[in-house]
Amino acid sequence: MLTFSQAIEQAQIYNKRHVLLGNGFSISCRPDIFVYRKLFERADFTCLSPSARQAFEALHTQDFEKVICALRDASSVLSVYQGSSAVLIEHLRKDANGLREVLVHAIASSHPDWPGDITDSEYKSCRKFLNNFDNIYTLNYDLLLYWAIMHDSVDQLKVKSDDGFRTPDDNSDSEYVTWEAGNSRGQNIWYLHGALHVFDAGTEIQKYTWINTGQRLVDQIRSALNDNYFPLFVAEGSSREKLERIMHSEYLAKGRRSFSSIQGALFIHGHSLAKNDNHFLKEIEKGKTRHLFVGLYGDENSESNKAIKARALRMASNRTQSKPLEVSFYDSESAHVWR
Repeated sequence: MLTFSQAIEQAQIYNKRHVLLGNGFSISCRPDIFVYRKLFERADFTCLSPSARQAFEALHTQDFEKVICALRDASSVLSVYQGSSAVLIEHLRKDANGLREVLVHAIASSHPDWPGDITDSEYKSCRKFLNNFDNIYTLNYDLLLYWAIMHDSVDQLKVKSDDGFRTPDDNSDSEYVTWEAGNSRGQNIWYLHGALHVFDAGTEIQKYTWINTGQRLVDQIRSALNDNYFPLFVAEGSSREKLERIMHSEYLAKGRRSFSSIQGALFIHGHSLAKNDNHFLKEIEKGKTRHLFVGLYGDENSESNKAIKARALRMASNRTQSKPLEVSFYDSESAHVWR
């Protein structure tokens, strides 16, 4: 494996360098919060049927997406079997949809309360890492990336940070900022699966901010959840369902198109290349990226890392000969993202 520094050095030959962040980015900052096991422990299942929580035990997992996928698959299969209970099918679908909301609440309730919960040295390390890239794509829902980008008082770096959100033209005193496709030129930060602070208000995409209200973002989000307003959030179980959700949102669909068009070098950090995100992995296979650098955590020859390496190499083999893809692997811990 390469070190992260060696990988960045190799990538210097390309005009553009990009990064796709997975949950490992957040886990490396606060492992006691962002791993699925911790979210499961904090989740409130009381709004669902008792079977919804038992489904995790039946599948021997604490992965919300896996259970959501299983419940939806079960409801689809039962719907074609004569004599299946319509009530049971509806319960399965209701619990699958309800688990999305449970997950949102679990993340928001356990999230660090304010940016000061992260130290200046942690922000400094993270910003140094992010400064290596022209475009930043994240599959995470939390506020850590946003906080790190905004925390520019800890260094002299000019981290490029345009998420496309602007003050509404017709409401300069608005408590939020909005995103429109026409204003996204130059945007280099994309929340590919949505985020806790990004809300679909029907007629516009809104982003909650601290600077416009003086109220902590996490408090604003928790207040919105209590009022039954939910953030733009892709937590469907399967890749196909996630893609369907993405294509029904102008913001998410634009992010996908941006990701599919990148060239140069792409770093994948903190992601297992799992099949439930194939809708983005396949874009790499079809795309114009010339060199893929994939971060591996821990023993390079662990079963999980062997699976990651196999999937990455398969992406290269699925490329056409006219647009070859080179693949390299680096030690993700050597990136020192937060420390």
